[in-house]
Amino acid sequence: MPSKQKILIVDDDSNIAELISLYLTKEFYEVQIVEDGEQALQVFHTFQPNLILLDLMLPGIDGYQVCREIRARSNTPIIMLSAKGEIFDKVLGLELGADDYMIKPFDSKELVARVKAVLRRFQPAREDAVPASKVVQYPDLTINQSNYSVLYRGRTVDMPPKELELLYFLASSPNQVFTREQLLDHIWGYEYIGDTRTVDVHIKRLREKIKDHDAWRLATVWGIGYKFEVK
Repeated sequence: MPSKQKILIVDDDSNIAELISLYLTKEFYEVQIVEDGEQALQVFHTFQPNLILLDLMLPGIDGYQVCREIRARSNTPIIMLSAKGEIFDKVLGLELGADDYMIKPFDSKELVARVKAVLRRFQPAREDAVPASKVVQYPDLTINQSNYSVLYRGRTVDMPPKELELLYFLASSPNQVFTREQLLDHIWGYEYIGDTRTVDVHIKRLREKIKDHDAWRLATVWGIGYKFEVK
């Protein structure tokens, strides 16, 4: 029997944390709760969760700093939870490496659905079932969506699931222009309640990791969107 997927809940509101834990436990996830950022960083290494639900307003080390430190060493999916609903807060969370952002109060069933969606995207395929169609190759760049890996100039580049999916989607259709709305729909899906600035944030993060090449680049089509330009 496969082992349970593990979820780390980081929230100093014990009522909210216990409610989330109850719903996730019913879905057969293994759950652990911590109440502050320092404890979250310690437990992250010992518990080794498959996904983190991270509140932003924490005592001591806040959620933004926790996300930053985890992203420096791991691409474990992170869903941020916050009462802050302003676009600035969402963008900052995504820029730091979050894979999704939910505003409190939220529906517990929606949270469970988003947890499942993020875990599905991040779940690596079996080694004996890697379809060639899920691998895109260019000079000095290999994007494998089957095992969620990116090889750039001979080294592996860690990417959260959304970044890799966006890069793969664009690279799979070289020189085709996609609007921000199209990319938001293809990568985040209709259930994602967000705005097109989300796409810009992820493109910015990709450009920080994958620099322009003589043979290809991530190009902005002003007034429209983006394309993976092959020269």
